[in-house]
Amino acid sequence: MTQTAETPLAGDLVRSAAAALEERKEEINRLNVFPVPDGDTGTNMSLTMQAVIAELDALPPFPSLADVCKAVTHGSLMGARGNSGVILSQMLRGLCEVIAQASTIDANLVVSALKRSVEVSFQAVRKPVEGTMLTVLKDMHDAAAAALAAAADIDEVLDAAVRAAFESVRRGPDLLPVLKEHGVVDAGGFGLAILAEGFVAALEGHEFSERDIALATGELTVTPVDDWDDQEYLYCTEFLLHGADADKAFLEEWVSNVGGSELVVGDRDTYKIHVHTDRPGDVLSWATSLGEVSEVHINNMRRQTAERSQKLGAGAASEPSSPSKPVGFVAVASGDGVAEILRSLGVDRVVNGGQTMNPSTAELVNAAAEVGADAVIVLPNNKNIVMAAQQAIALSDKRIAVVPTTSVPECFAALLAFDPHATLDENVEAMSEAANAVVTGEVTTAVKDAKSPVGDIKQGQVIGIADHEIVVVGEDVKTVALELIKKLSDGRETLTVLAGEDFSDEELADLVDEVSRELPHLEVDAHRGGQPLYPLIIGLE
Repeated sequence: MTQTAETPLAGDLVRSAAAALEERKEEINRLNVFPVPDGDTGTNMSLTMQAVIAELDALPPFPSLADVCKAVTHGSLMGARGNSGVILSQMLRGLCEVIAQASTIDANLVVSALKRSVEVSFQAVRKPVEGTMLTVLKDMHDAAAAALAAAADIDEVLDAAVRAAFESVRRGPDLLPVLKEHGVVDAGGFGLAILAEGFVAALEGHEFSERDIALATGELTVTPVDDWDDQEYLYCTEFLLHGADADKAFLEEWVSNVGGSELVVGDRDTYKIHVHTDRPGDVLSWATSLGEVSEVHINNMRRQTAERSQKLGAGAASEPSSPSKPVGFVAVASGDGVAEILRSLGVDRVVNGGQTMNPSTAELVNAAAEVGADAVIVLPNNKNIVMAAQQAIALSDKRIAVVPTTSVPECFAALLAFDPHATLDENVEAMSEAANAVVTGEVTTAVKDAKSPVGDIKQGQVIGIADHEIVVVGEDVKTVALELIKKLSDGRETLTVLAGEDFSDEELADLVDEVSRELPHLEVDAHRGGQPLYPLIIGLE
């Protein structure tokens, strides 16, 4: 079969597959119990596909097949979320490597593309596990190859591959005991089968529901399972690494020593790295010593498991409710402690992000949509996120306003200034004034040699930053923090201290005692922030 004017364009077929996945992502999420909590599989796979769609939407009208394949490959790598999303990106990459070179789309091409997809995907996973989405892909290729050997045409080959996908999902629990133990099929495999069916249904021009997909779950039931083991790694950490002069094998070896469920895909231009670890700050510090990082996502898997179980147990009650209050809040922050404080101050949705972890406009729009309120105030808490937040105003169906906070301490002050009896515009003005009255300081470690207004900086030295400018350089966190606080304390009465994940309780108590002795006029309010990369964030009012 060759592509004609009547044949759906390749990009439209990919969009149809992504739409099918998006429609059923919550069903996939409910299966997410193996191997360890890693976000929600359906959501992660769907977000990966949405990144692909964004790349396709940027193409000119009637793009070539090669251009579509390039967009799919690049978009899935850049937008891959979670273990399942990264593996999916490699499956798509393998398919596109073959399809991009094709002049004729026929049954032979389908089998060749599936074969390459299997090769690339298995190469990406250091320890492939039977019964997962990798097995589903392999079974799809085997079924397609058998159909081709029996002289089947392209439609028959594709149908055989999709039938094999659902059958592979159904028999997954026979290959993977933990699935049978919990009464579920593999979430990633089910998602892959849905993607395949969505693609083929659009190509053949029939409704998705026409195929008997009940085969995927058979008599198995879906039940909420709290499968978190405190001995497992706590944080799912993923990011893009750009311009690293390092081989993939070197990166894989280092990452494997600091965590588990590790994946490194891509090349020297851009690597996608995924790892479960207890030390995300160390991983990111190491990565920034090799190159530049972007699209950083750090998720606490224990909390994800608890939230997922609560949603599953709540059933229909977990669905978004009708607006129940006039104004809600979305805030951007990193660190479990910071998130807890924000929620205690009334924030409805906390979007993970901050320095080097800038969420997209789409993420902010989606978060606002989940808030049960007529209007939503977004607090970006980073100067690099303010513009994305402001773009959300025009893209959301809900009324959105932005209080342009550039730090978490500013956000605290803004939230405390909120008046439920005032109008939205009045609150935005008052909250912005409260935020502007706060001076913020940050303490972190230099990742490379540099020059600053206070002298040369060597990699590894501790630096103190005041409102985005380096004002202190030293050798230890406490000394730099004290000097930074002294520089910022004139005319201030209250000091808020947020301790990062690498700053111990003992160190925090020692710092508070020292500040109380040397600056007795300051009222100190210290908290565990849990933020990565920054041992201390301070705010003074």
